[in-house]
Amino acid sequence: MDVSAPEPFLSAAPALPSAPRRAIRELPDELISQIAAGEVVERPASVVRELVDNALDAGAAQIQVKLMAGGVRAIVVEDDGLGIPVEELPLALKRHATSKIRSLDELESVATMGFRGEALAAISSVAEMAVASRFEGAAHAHRLDARSGELVPAARSRGTSVEVRELFFSTPARRKFLKTDATELAHCVESVRRHALARPDVGFTVWHEGKLVEQWRAGSSEARLADVLGTEFMAESRAVYAESGPLRIYGRAGLPEAARSRADMQYVYVNGRYVRDKLIAHGIRSAYEDVLHGHRQPCYVLFIEIAPDRVDVNVHPTKIEVRFRDGREMHQKVRYAVQDALAASRSAEPAVSEALVAQSAAAEVPGHRPAPGSPPVWFNAPAAAAARAEEAQAPLYSGTPSWRSNSQASLGLAEVAALYGQSVPAQARPGPQPIQQAPAPLSPLPDHDWPLGRAIAQIQGVYVLAENAQGLVIVDMHAAHERVVYERLKASLGAAAIESQPLLIPVTFAATAQEIATAEAHAEALNRLGLDVAPLSAKMLAVRARPAALAGGDVVELARGVLAELAQFDASHAIERAQHEILATMACHGAVRANRQLSLDEMNALLRDMERTERADQCNHGRPTWRQLSMRELDALFLRGR
Repeated sequence: MDVSAPEPFLSAAPALPSAPRRAIRELPDELISQIAAGEVVERPASVVRELVDNALDAGAAQIQVKLMAGGVRAIVVEDDGLGIPVEELPLALKRHATSKIRSLDELESVATMGFRGEALAAISSVAEMAVASRFEGAAHAHRLDARSGELVPAARSRGTSVEVRELFFSTPARRKFLKTDATELAHCVESVRRHALARPDVGFTVWHEGKLVEQWRAGSSEARLADVLGTEFMAESRAVYAESGPLRIYGRAGLPEAARSRADMQYVYVNGRYVRDKLIAHGIRSAYEDVLHGHRQPCYVLFIEIAPDRVDVNVHPTKIEVRFRDGREMHQKVRYAVQDALAASRSAEPAVSEALVAQSAAAEVPGHRPAPGSPPVWFNAPAAAAARAEEAQAPLYSGTPSWRSNSQASLGLAEVAALYGQSVPAQARPGPQPIQQAPAPLSPLPDHDWPLGRAIAQIQGVYVLAENAQGLVIVDMHAAHERVVYERLKASLGAAAIESQPLLIPVTFAATAQEIATAEAHAEALNRLGLDVAPLSAKMLAVRARPAALAGGDVVELARGVLAELAQFDASHAIERAQHEILATMACHGAVRANRQLSLDEMNALLRDMERTERADQCNHGRPTWRQLSMRELDALFLRGR
């Protein structure tokens, strides 16, 4: 081998021929529209979204969508809105021509679904399009062909019809990227579904190949939610409501046990517009931290009403992304709104049944159209607040079990550790044990009916059986007590300041410019969290103190996580999550163990504590703590009434 031979990559590269200079010229209007179409029109569902937006802005009460071949061959959107005057029809197809805004001030406070004036021009550049419209008071309608510009009389009632045929016929390369007709149809239906959730006062109909696919009639908000998402979602979700100045948040958050493997039932609306915002999604996910573990995805429908000048909707051509003026405040408001809705036990409030939805729909006044964005009737914030206050003041059961502290005051971490040292160990038994029964016949349920009922027996030292007005309640006593202890520990920790432990030798690590800027800007917040992080050089940070409760963790990883969250959100959740993991472990070891016999007084005390404890429906690991079997379900098990 000739070692003196030069390596191929070391040899001189051949000179490339110089490219000829091309003069700078303006692009033709058609090419400009096709470039815009690449941003606005991704697939047939994008066309459906833009046309339905225009129909809603026109004040339509009924919108009909007709599709062929999943929307690739034909899309027809008809509405009964105000219509377009004949003299404005040619102008409607021009780029940046719109009736929604007139000035920069109106752009900064957009209150309509559309405002960019690009949709019709972009669609007409990649498809064959025609618009037929009849303005209110006009003798007849007029139809305009977008490609030829021919304007002819047409027959239709008041409103507008937009026909889009052979999508991407002029750009066959983009048409190849479309999926099957069934997939594109599913995306189109989902686009209409998103509009239907936000506008229950408008009726929507979707046809495909001449067959009715979906239909949502105008009605009440809860009837629309049940119609679109199903009555199961209504029964397995909680009402969310929070109001702070010009900001109002309402909707429904699914219970942890109703979580799904995919994030396909997550809907967020800002001023009636469906959006996908990472800030809001993170805030909602944070609210589920203590009750939903693993990769399960919660279900929710959340509506956010905010002053238009506090949110920028002109961020993305598809208008699906927004930017808030105070993103950190929005993150915290959303998080606490959902967290408060999930805090109360589901035993304290009745589920939304199919009968309730049917009664609400039947009670709807004919011809009445609620104002867009008005909260549904099942968002009764004063009633919910009164119910929670009454629940918090409910007296405890008189019995005090041996595993429960006699003092109801908040405990410090030292006292809690001492309490764990006195916890009763598990009593293992060699084999199955009989059901523990009451020594005397049970009396009827008292007048003051407890949501979780009255304990009647214990099975195998694991489950507590209780009787309430609905039927039978089955409680996993270890999981339930684990949640009770965990919530008490969090309350004790929240009342105390986070102690800081100075490091004998500061820990240094290489940091980015953003991390150094965050450490300097949020030095006070870091000190409150028990961290002392300061710049050591232009590219180095030094940690001189850390939280005493997290002495065993990786201080560099902790500091990086806290700085990353401080840069994006209002407060750090990294330390809070780490502390909660420690408390969850302590609660798991301190909770009453399985295979331990409890007296009836101890069982009833556990039930009363569960009724008072937030998030008592799940343990610290996300498992359910109790289940209800109604009399109807019990009768079905034994075929009674058949």
